[in-house]
Amino acid sequence: MSMTIAYQGVPGANSHQACGRVYPERDSLPCLSFEDTFAAVHDRRAELGMIPIENSVAGRVADIHSLLPHSGLHIIGEYFHRVNHQLVAVPGTELDAVREVHSHVQALGQCKQWLRARGMTPVVAADTAGAAQMVAARGDPAVAAIASTLAADLYGLDIIAHDIEDAEHNTTRFVIMAREARRPAPGTGPILTSFVFEVRSVPAALYKALGGFATNGVNITKLESYMVGGRFQQAQFYADVEGHPDDRALGLALEELEFFSRPGSLKVLGVYPASPFRTDPSQLVDAE
Repeated sequence: MSMTIAYQGVPGANSHQACGRVYPERDSLPCLSFEDTFAAVHDRRAELGMIPIENSVAGRVADIHSLLPHSGLHIIGEYFHRVNHQLVAVPGTELDAVREVHSHVQALGQCKQWLRARGMTPVVAADTAGAAQMVAARGDPAVAAIASTLAADLYGLDIIAHDIEDAEHNTTRFVIMAREARRPAPGTGPILTSFVFEVRSVPAALYKALGGFATNGVNITKLESYMVGGRFQQAQFYADVEGHPDDRALGLALEELEFFSRPGSLKVLGVYPASPFRTDPSQLVDAE
C-alpha cells in the first residue's frame, strides 16, 4: 500500500501545504483535477486524499459536493488551514507594473477587494501554484500570480505584496479521504457525521426531514443544497452534524430523515473526529 497522500494541484499549492501539515512523514502526489485525486486513492496509487471543501471567505469549493458522493471514498478526518496569499512575480517586478493576476478562482475570490483597489485584472487558473509556475515561465512583469510562499520559492519568484487576502480569518476546510471508512468508537471525543440526501418534492419536505434532529437534540453544523442532474425541481443536500450514528439520538434522527427523504438518497460520506479548531481556534497556525 502506498503511504502517499494525493492532492489537486502542483507542488506549492495550498493543498500541498495542507498535506505536509497533517502528514509530514508522507510523500505527496500532485493530481491534475479533483477527479484525478479521487482516482489516485481509489486505484491505490495513494492511500489518502486531501480535498478542500469550503473557505471562510469564498464559500464552497466548486463541484466538490457533487463529486464527493460519487467518489467511492470515505471522509476520515478534517483539517482547517489558515491561508495567507502572496502576490508573486518575476524577480525585479514593481507592484505598479502588474496588470493581470492569475490564480485559482477561490484565491482570486479571497483577494478580490485588494485586486480591485489596485486595478488588477483577475484571471482564473487551475490552481495557485500552477499560476506561479506559469508566471515564472512567461517572464512578463505585467503578469503576476496569487500563490504561497512555498510556490514562490519553488518557482524562483519574488513576493511583491505579502498577505493580500481580504480577511484575517481566511481559512480553508479540508476533508481527508480514504478507500475504507475509519469510524471512531462512539464516546471517544467530538465526532462529526457527514451525509447527503434528497427530499421528495412536496410542501414541508425539508422541514419534516430535519425535524428528527431538533427533537433528538442533534446539532447540525452545516446544511447546503445544490442542484443535481440538471433538475430544478429537487435539490440534493449536504450536511455535517455532531455525533456518531451509533449514538441513540443521531441514530433516531437519521431514521426519521431517511423516512422523509427520496428512497435510496441518504448516503453517509464519513464519520470522523472533529478538528480541535472547532472548539479552540488557537489550534490554527498560519500557513507559510
